Amino acid sequence: MRSRFFPPVFKGGLHDARTATSIGRLLGVAFAVCFVTGLISHVMQHPPAWAADDLPSRPVWGYRLTQGLHVASGIAAIPLLLAKLWTVYPRLFAWPPMRSVRHALERLSVAVLVAAAVFEVFTGLLNTTQWYPWPFSFVPVHYAVAWLVAGSLVLHIAVKAPGIGAHWSRRSPGTLVLPAEDGPDRRSLLAAVVAAAGAVTVTTVGQSLTPVKDLTLLAPRHPDHGSQGLPVNRTAAAAGVGRISAERYRLTVAGPRPFTLTLDELRGLPQHEAELPIACVEGWSKSAHWTGVRVMDLLALAGAPPHARVRVVSLETRGGYRVSEMGHEHARDPLTLLALRLNGRELAPDHGYPARLITPNRPGVLQTKWVGRLEVLS
Repeated sequence: MRSRFFPPVFKGGLHDARTATSIGRLLGVAFAVCFVTGLISHVMQHPPAWAADDLPSRPVWGYRLTQGLHVASGIAAIPLLLAKLWTVYPRLFAWPPMRSVRHALERLSVAVLVAAAVFEVFTGLLNTTQWYPWPFSFVPVHYAVAWLVAGSLVLHIAVKAPGIGAHWSRRSPGTLVLPAEDGPDRRSLLAAVVAAAGAVTVTTVGQSLTPVKDLTLLAPRHPDHGSQGLPVNRTAAAAGVGRISAERYRLTVAGPRPFTLTLDELRGLPQHEAELPIACVEGWSKSAHWTGVRVMDLLALAGAPPHARVRVVSLETRGGYRVSEMGHEHARDPLTLLALRLNGRELAPDHGYPARLITPNRPGVLQTKWVGRLEVLS
């Protein structure tokens, strides 16, 4: 006897196109914000050659805002994505699975979109905890898959545009009226999904939005937890630095008029103060009071030309960001300091003792700690 395949039958209007469209609108907004702010973050961390000298140093809170939005929108997208997949998963069992070449390509594009979106949000979530249970480098893969998600999403919207338009609003002609026996109605489901997205956002965004830091229950970091009132991503021990001797420390400034300074000589130069945030790519940020020597003053002593770029080299022995570069906008900003003190006290080793870079509107990973060398670049 030949067996026949009977696909499962799904009843209930909550799996209908109108519900999927309603959730898809919210998910689309979250993805759009996450994608745009992610591009800003990537350019700030890895500027292309044509833009390296023109990255703005103001507003001082610019990167703090965009990266906070990036992580918050990515976390909010998780319950929205799960709800969206729940509303449409019965279509995975549609029979026959491929009605035509066009239908097969459409299903393939959806599969790519779903796989890339799930990969993107969950690897991004793990990045906020600094847990990397995979063999590849997170940043370039996350960036590449973001473009894959964006392209797949645009293609999906273009293909589904007629259906989306038909179910966009309550009065759209294709909208399904739910029968009473279906239990929880569409409005209740949407309210629950929005509440879930709001809850995970409110309980994590305090790591960047400090006015609500007391609600930070699910975030991996609290902005007040850390030595000298500031969190630390990479300790001196992890960087292979340890305690640097003040007597043996030397800062080398390489330029047209190169020179070397001891720590006491650095302390003897005019000291300036700035209130600037540390904003890390993992989503946490915190403002702090910094005191140190302006980088622009050190460049002037070295005879650097006005539009020179600067390479900053750390004393740490390993790490992908032990060397960073600044365009002239950041290098010549009067708020850019080679900081020696944090919140009124000498820098702790984990915060970059004896000297670290602090600049406005710049990713925390580029705020180089344990600075031993500044190089003027033509």
